[in-house]
Amino acid sequence: MSHYARGVPLDALYPRRVVVTGIGLVTPLARTTAENWRALLANAGATRALREDDLARECWNALAASDGARARTRHAGVVNRREGYDANAWSDGGSLASFVAYGRCAAKEAIEDAGMTSARDAPRDDVGVSFGAGMGGVSDLTRAGGWMAKGELRRISPYFVPRILANAGAGRISMDHGFRGPNLAAATACATSAHCIGDAFRALQRGDANVMIAGGAEGCIDAVSLAAFAKARALSATGRAKPFDVARDGFVMGEGAGVLVLETLEHARARGVDKVYAEIRGYGASGDAHHVTRASPDGEGAARAMRAAMRDAGVDDPLDVGYVNAHATGTPLGDAAEAMALKTVFGADAIESGRVLTTSTKGATGHLLGAAGAIEAAYTVMALHTGDVPPTFGYDTVDPNLRIPIVGAGGVAARLRDDARAAMSNSFGFGGTNASLVFARAPPLDAAP
Repeated sequence: MSHYARGVPLDALYPRRVVVTGIGLVTPLARTTAENWRALLANAGATRALREDDLARECWNALAASDGARARTRHAGVVNRREGYDANAWSDGGSLASFVAYGRCAAKEAIEDAGMTSARDAPRDDVGVSFGAGMGGVSDLTRAGGWMAKGELRRISPYFVPRILANAGAGRISMDHGFRGPNLAAATACATSAHCIGDAFRALQRGDANVMIAGGAEGCIDAVSLAAFAKARALSATGRAKPFDVARDGFVMGEGAGVLVLETLEHARARGVDKVYAEIRGYGASGDAHHVTRASPDGEGAARAMRAAMRDAGVDDPLDVGYVNAHATGTPLGDAAEAMALKTVFGADAIESGRVLTTSTKGATGHLLGAAGAIEAAYTVMALHTGDVPPTFGYDTVDPNLRIPIVGAGGVAARLRDDARAAMSNSFGFGGTNASLVFARAPPLDAAP
């Protein structure tokens, strides 16, 4: 039995309930949340072969000459700058790193979606930002290294350090909008933006702010990042991510940003919002203490994060969770470990029967590293909001060793169970860091529960 079924008053558990009132997305699929969701449900995929104009010429030439990396660095999920996204406008003419530019764009959409306005003329101390990046300005660092090798250190900008830092996006978003509350940034590899959302959730529960702009970004489609992940054999040699599929052989790297506007339910009601997407109910984090890149084969660390998030959410019955947006990147070992963790937490019968729907959206978008957690949290929220569960692009054949009927065979979306009250989003990263978020269906706005 869950706290829902027992009828325990939620206010007794959570004096400050937190809801999602705005979403902003910049991904290889599309530049807005609505366009992203339409593309996902239509089983569209956005990864493609890299072109010479995607990279600086010297970087393109370096990749082309690298026999060890060539097969695994041919494809990526690149934001389409020619259709609806002007990267230059968001990077202040090139003075900001690309991950900051993506974050600014996604934050603006989310803030407007929430019915908020910038507060630059009247700064708000009760609105904070929790926004990070997993890789930061790798391309800037490698470019500076090239200048150093040539004895051209004079070319380094006085703004070089603030440009590359993982908190550069958080700082810029706060300055864009005059938000002077808590200003936070995590840098926990591919779990970065999930942790940023969890930290924002905690700040709101504690009363540190009334609203938090939460998420993360990544902009590392560059030769060094591609070559490094290729050397680690993390990238797909076929150029197609196939999460949970029997033929999976690695991920395809992507770029972009995801932002959620989180605010207390009391604050949302007081300002008269007309839309709440979902309620964030639980956040769990854990460490594997196992290996710098590989998850524990039994998924024990991931399972602890999921269970912690469910305890935090007051969910005692795992079947209250009807959908899991899995971290699954398409690597053989990582997907297998997460499959084990899912069966440990929800029970093999619930997972193998499809009663708890499972999907991965990385086949469609690519793996956006530090931005992945926020983007996938947004997709999870949209699933609760609309009742639709998107298919897993690239998924064709069940892996008999996993025995999970992933949503997506044939490119067909699914419907969330009517009795499913919650959904989960998982994010795991190098270093053995894990984060899970639990969201519930939106509460009523017109009266206290």
